[in-house]
Amino acid sequence: MSENRSAIIDEMLKNAKTIAVVGISDKSWRASHNIAGYLAGHGYRVVAVNPALSEVAVNGKVLTSYPTLEDAQTALAVEGSKIDLVDVFRASEHVPPIVEDVIRLHIPYLWLQDGVQDDEAIAKAEAAGVNCIQNDCIFREHAARR
Repeated sequence: MSENRSAIIDEMLKNAKTIAVVGISDKSWRASHNIAGYLAGHGYRVVAVNPALSEVAVNGKVLTSYPTLEDAQTALAVEGSKIDLVDVFRASEHVPPIVEDVIRLHIPYLWLQDGVQDDEAIAKAEAAGVNCIQNDCIFREHAARR
């Protein structure tokens, strides 16, 4: 891992307080569900984003699941909060519209999980000032820094 990449990961994990998990599953054996639980258990506020779910239980707490990032950001704004980081558990072909939302909603950090990669979309996000990591696991990176 390059020094710059490591520094970006450190910054993301330190500065992000609210993480939107896009593609979260209500199935406890899925990585998105387990990693959301891990993040919630380590002090992050987890926001569920999945249009197929109305809610999801994570670590015994029922979370509202929003259909879109914009819906989640709007709901958080009512309480004076915002999404700091978007953690994506969707197939790579779904990344470009997510990047469009991240840019439009001024979300500073974007993380694409293992196997999720789109160099062109990431270049566009970075050009707009978004710090990005792709094809890596936020759980693994967080755990390695503890």
